[in-house]
Amino acid sequence: MATPTEQVYLGIDLGTGGVKAAVVARDGSVLGTASSPCVMRHPHSGWAEQNPEDYWTASCEVAKDAIAQADIDPEHVKGLAFAGQMLTLVPVDATGRPTRPAISWLDSRADAEAMRITRRMGGRAMVRSFAGAVPSGKDVIAKVSWIRSHEPDVYAHTEAFLDATGYLVARATGELLIDHSGVSGTGIINRRTRGWSRPLALLGGWPLRKMPSVRRSVDVAGSLRRDAAEDLGLRPGVPVVMGMGDAAAAEVGTGALGEGDAHVYLGTSGWLGVHLSRPRHLGRSGIVSIASADPTSWLLIAETQTAGATVDWFLGAVGLGPAEPDDDGNRYDALSRLVERSPSGARGVLFAPWLTGERAPVTDTALRGAFVGLGLDHDRSDLARAVLEGVAINMRWSADEIRAAGIPLDVLRAAGEERAPMSGSRSSPTCWAPASSG
Repeated sequence: MATPTEQVYLGIDLGTGGVKAAVVARDGSVLGTASSPCVMRHPHSGWAEQNPEDYWTASCEVAKDAIAQADIDPEHVKGLAFAGQMLTLVPVDATGRPTRPAISWLDSRADAEAMRITRRMGGRAMVRSFAGAVPSGKDVIAKVSWIRSHEPDVYAHTEAFLDATGYLVARATGELLIDHSGVSGTGIINRRTRGWSRPLALLGGWPLRKMPSVRRSVDVAGSLRRDAAEDLGLRPGVPVVMGMGDAAAAEVGTGALGEGDAHVYLGTSGWLGVHLSRPRHLGRSGIVSIASADPTSWLLIAETQTAGATVDWFLGAVGLGPAEPDDDGNRYDALSRLVERSPSGARGVLFAPWLTGERAPVTDTALRGAFVGLGLDHDRSDLARAVLEGVAINMRWSADEIRAAGIPLDVLRAAGEERAPMSGSRSSPTCWAPASSG
């Protein structure tokens, strides 16, 4: 057990597939971890929603489990911070309670609204010139417009449109806030102040009166409320740091914080991120800059919408899903064995990993995945390797776009979830392509 004078900190990461927590000592050593899943619901084609209450319930569960694993007195926890999936929309009322289910970043219902916003702002070329990229039906600005048009009662009762990180901060502190990375994810950002851009909001019909106040990722958002402290198993009054979106958090976690340093992340989605001192936008390729957790820097990001999600889809499709694990209970080990049976190149099978559309290097919510080159001589080991290589090739495409813009990608680090064949090792087929292109 930690000594009475030892200071430890609790970090909670709200991902698409679930919530993770870590108890960390002042020297950076990890004392305890825990995770818990969150369910995604698809009530209509193209829709993806989650229950925000599940976010909080899972956060409380993993917080207590991580503290128990660390074998510490909760009184020793001196600070709490959150990181969360970006571009997920959580509308809340004045008390911080959700007015509807959260609309996931995977959701593409708002294509019509995105096109109307683009026309209102002067067309695609004009929007790219001042916002960096053209909004799609998966972007927050379009989803807010969808709620205003299709759910006017929800819109009227919504005090603030939060993101996933901001929702957890609200539950913990009662404050309705968003960090710089969350603001930049909407595209309605003043690049000088990193706050809301009033001119862009006016052009896009963005309701600033319903937007949360902005804080830096490193700012203290408030103190832990008594009811939230009881839920989390902590003492009231613990400082709650604002935190950041998951992409900014991955940049910090990989240590890719020097000019031009890059990292690859593989989770439900995947991305290639580059740390820059000034924002760059490759809008035609869907590659844009968001605010880094470092208040003075930016993160150029090329997102692959479904990376690990393609793995989970494939495992379910071939009978290795959660309900049918292999003999030792680890379906990712089973996938590794399948992949090893097929040579590099999957014997000519190609897989397009666009199961919910794509953002980079081509932004199109209507794109869908496909296997190409199948023959009677192929088996599921070839399909398994093609799935992983398809993600890698898509990310290499983005890497090539970034290099073509004069950014060399000399330093490339990797991080991600514990999907065995997507572990981020140099030998992994999902990391080989972006690391070796050029």
